[in-house]
Amino acid sequence: MKLRATAIGFTAILMWSFLALLTAGSGKMPPFQLSAVCFAIGSIPGLGVLVLKPARLALLKQPAKVWITGIAGLFGYHFLYFTALRNAPAVEAGLIAYLWPLLIVVGSALLPGERLRWYHVAGALAGLCGTFLIVGRNGINFDGDYAVGYGAAFLCAFTWSGYSLLTRRFEAVSTDVVAGFCLVTSILSLFCHLGLEATVWPATMFEWIAVVGLGLLPVGAAFYAWDYGVKNGDIQILGAASYAAPLLSTLFLTLFGFAEPSWRIALACLLVTGGAVLAAQDMFRRKSQAQPAVAE
Repeated sequence: MKLRATAIGFTAILMWSFLALLTAGSGKMPPFQLSAVCFAIGSIPGLGVLVLKPARLALLKQPAKVWITGIAGLFGYHFLYFTALRNAPAVEAGLIAYLWPLLIVVGSALLPGERLRWYHVAGALAGLCGTFLIVGRNGINFDGDYAVGYGAAFLCAFTWSGYSLLTRRFEAVSTDVVAGFCLVTSILSLFCHLGLEATVWPATMFEWIAVVGLGLLPVGAAFYAWDYGVKNGDIQILGAASYAAPLLSTLFLTLFGFAEPSWRIALACLLVTGGAVLAAQDMFRRKSQAQPAVAE
């Protein structure tokens, strides 16, 4: 059960790996408009299940703290992320924002039934180093003029790690409620768009396909998979494995001609993969212990 849930959680990381590629192909829609459209699309599968199975509508009746946590996590993360990118260079802002996997691994020690070990931290730090090689491939130059952007990026990291850790405490809450989180996030993003941005729609069919792809996968199904994974899987392994997202994203960009192969990618692959394997020691040990002994 736990292995299966962890695997499902990892599919969210795989889907997030397509975020940069699909965003690059989505045209010039401003961020809040793109967020509003994508989260609206992302809510459709979950809402469809509720329509086909009306009895599950009762699952949306949850305490206020569940709704506040979900909406703050999805909307808050994207609001802070977009703010960071608007007020600081993307390289530095992205590096700071991607502290959230490390925060999840370290913060998991505070969860009931979890225990933080040295290899969890070592695996997460190895992944952070790999991410540094990817995100900082053009150099890092922190500047005090971008303090607002850097601050937003730090809050971004704490927001998503906090959401993921708090979600684990709501393991009895059905993943169906994520559809509601996505819908409310879409509405809030729409209000931000109407108040802050000019409307720009995709100009080609390819751009529309990219937008729909974003809504169905990294800004849609990924959140359902992540919710199920952190509630029922190994959150420490998922936290460390999350560093695979920027690595895979870079590999996909390279594959489609948006980036050039380099030694950085190869070394980052070694660090991220090795860090994930190191952090997964508990799972490997449980699997080994579960194997029946060979009769003599």
